[in-house]
Amino acid sequence: MALQTSPFPNGFVACIHAVGWVLILPCFWFLDRLIAVCKSTTLEQTQRLEQECYLHPLTVFFGSIIFFLLFLATAPLALLGFLLWAPVQVCRRPFCYHRVVPSSPEKERHRGFELAGKASFGFVTANLCLLPDGIARFNNLGHTQRRAAAIGQRIVEGVCRPHIRIFVDSPNSCGTLSPSNSLLPTVTSSTYGATDRQAQSPLSISSDPADGHVSVTVSNSHMVFVPCDDKKEPCTESDSPHVSSNQNSNQHGQDGHRSAPPALLSQGLRWQDDVPWEVSLLFPANLDILCLEEVFDKRAAQKLTQALRPAFGHILYDVGVYACQPPGRCSSFKFFNSGLFLASRFPVLQAQYHWFPNGGGEDALAAKGLLSVKVLIGQNRKKNNVVGYFNCTHLHAPEGDGEIRYEQLNMVRKWISDFQAANKQPDEDVVFDVLCGDFNFDNCSPDDAQEQNHSLFEDYRDPCRAGPGKEKPWVIGTLLEQPTLYEDDINTPENLQRTLEREELRKQYISPPVPAKGQQLVYPESGQPWVGRRIDYILYCENSISKHCQTEIEEVTFITHLAGLTDHIPVGLRLNVVMDQSVDE
Repeated sequence: MALQTSPFPNGFVACIHAVGWVLILPCFWFLDRLIAVCKSTTLEQTQRLEQECYLHPLTVFFGSIIFFLLFLATAPLALLGFLLWAPVQVCRRPFCYHRVVPSSPEKERHRGFELAGKASFGFVTANLCLLPDGIARFNNLGHTQRRAAAIGQRIVEGVCRPHIRIFVDSPNSCGTLSPSNSLLPTVTSSTYGATDRQAQSPLSISSDPADGHVSVTVSNSHMVFVPCDDKKEPCTESDSPHVSSNQNSNQHGQDGHRSAPPALLSQGLRWQDDVPWEVSLLFPANLDILCLEEVFDKRAAQKLTQALRPAFGHILYDVGVYACQPPGRCSSFKFFNSGLFLASRFPVLQAQYHWFPNGGGEDALAAKGLLSVKVLIGQNRKKNNVVGYFNCTHLHAPEGDGEIRYEQLNMVRKWISDFQAANKQPDEDVVFDVLCGDFNFDNCSPDDAQEQNHSLFEDYRDPCRAGPGKEKPWVIGTLLEQPTLYEDDINTPENLQRTLEREELRKQYISPPVPAKGQQLVYPESGQPWVGRRIDYILYCENSISKHCQTEIEEVTFITHLAGLTDHIPVGLRLNVVMDQSVDE
């Protein structure tokens, strides 16, 4: 059964909800502005100093009085609206569903398994801190609506660019080459990084012929053949440049593992511990599923939805529950939804949301939980459906509450298992099972040792994890220090990329590990690199996919495209999945 776009069972209930929210919104907005006028970001403070503006105390004084009086004046209307709004939350489904009807059903299907028996899939997770403006300022982030529009534009800018792979015909470098972000046209920026135009094609790539390279012009091409002027015998691994961009074209060594060609490494992709990784300026091209956290503000969610429509035909937003949860239990009132936001290229067959009942402190005001979806990828050669499972979550935030997060991980593991058991069909192939989100604990802090040893990591593989409490040496932390968000070293995607690639600079801008209570932190250990807190995860499970499917990591990406717009670094993962052809014959 197709998902319903409205979270309400009928138009009458939806109308009551809309009227109630219209009455609440003015009071809510005035309260938000009251907080915002009193709380400045470090960027605004710096701008006032540079402009020698000394009227800010008067703005705060008179602005706070005006907004407070308006808040009081609209409070009776808000109370009336609340009496209409709160009761209908009992029958509200826990998400809104936005779908763009494609011109052809084929545009929503991946034919990789049907044609070649293999495909690759790209996933990204990012925490955006799109709270109401006044609250977001406590994280040193303001102007939530402008940030939402800029974030959506940047994501589409990266995702919708041509997915170009350059085949390098050389004895020393054989394989495909994903162009570095520096090869893309530079775009101008406006407030909060909102771009005035998207990257244009065709794309021209030129270099000095003396270096053995040639100039290439690309227009909507998936792969480009680049011959090198070399007298040695060229590699013959690939005979034709006409290869699907979703096929894995990297070379394999004799041990069965892929090895990165030197030219690939020269373009920013690094190869270590059998995992290719890079720090990327842009969001990955041809991204399949995007998971966002802390999209709490409803208007910001709508702006994101409108911005992402060209790239993703299926979007779940306003995910969560409101008011008394469970119904009738006023001690657990949810002022905010879960903040989860999911955008998918593939049709969503099933979706289920659970909220954590054990939240504490300020986190209990939000309906944080787990969103699980089942998406339709396409068909295999036997015309059976090919599907994937995708799960996103946002765990309890305050430091020192490891027991709460540990119990939430137990719930996540059970809910995922129940969802897959209830929706699994015997005649379909499952090709990926991914879990991602903001876990609010890292794999290097002694204070997070309990969560690091959870059995969830036995089911789901973390490409960045060497073991409990130990990261792989190439890993980069994903939580930025909030007071430094607008400093020159990290306020643009280019500057943040350069900073993340240098360990001595990362120490200044990435949040450090948290010591165990009452103990002194010794970090890093002798001879080990400084990593920082990585609390944003993308995990994948191989036990739950079809037995005749094999999964391989194509790339792990740390993305700097949202520099200045959020206090987290987005993380991407691309998986190659190969289906055993003999099963389909």
